[in-house]
Amino acid sequence: MTAITSTWRSRLLASSILALGGLLAACEPTAAQAPQPQASAPMVANPGVAIFAGGCFWCTESDFDKVPGVIATTSGYIGGHVDNPTYEQVSAGSSGHIEAVQVHFDPSKTSYAQLLEAFWPTIDPVTANAQFCDRGPHYRSAIFYSNAEEQQLAEASKAALEKSGRLPAPVVTEILAASTFYPAEDYHQDYYLRNPLRYSYYRNGCGRDQRLEQLWGKK
Repeated sequence: MTAITSTWRSRLLASSILALGGLLAACEPTAAQAPQPQASAPMVANPGVAIFAGGCFWCTESDFDKVPGVIATTSGYIGGHVDNPTYEQVSAGSSGHIEAVQVHFDPSKTSYAQLLEAFWPTIDPVTANAQFCDRGPHYRSAIFYSNAEEQQLAEASKAALEKSGRLPAPVVTEILAASTFYPAEDYHQDYYLRNPLRYSYYRNGCGRDQRLEQLWGKK
């Protein structure tokens, strides 16, 4: 596994590998057994593209891959002031980017508005500059829009959530104009499929699903 530094995620993974080294070696699926990354996305004449930030992009990618109509997801970085940032620069907070996921979808099967509805229950919208165990502005939640219609839909969706009174505090998820999206390093793509045990250990240890249940109730 490629070394990852400067985040709780890194420390958790490092400690889990040290503590469970033998167990992981024995239990991690072999190349033949392991779930494989998604096949090439089906051909769609005019796919839609949306970008969301929900903390750890491994988790956001995993969550969106389960949404009907989504045909591909890419982990990456957006919103900073450095061209072609590395994970080390982003995780150190020196590039100004946010971890995010670019979602390609089939407009005949889903819509930007439906992706917004799918996004909210996968994040903690009431905590600023953090998501679950990951802390820092590069892990904050955000919705990126590419045109006036998407901006209007995103703002209306956020307003409706706030008005619902469903959450215990104001929604702090930002709505931002999309800028250049830089795909993350290859080892981050499809991480939850390539490294299922380590991903599960990270997600569980981070308390993501426990916090989601606290905020949104059981699925």
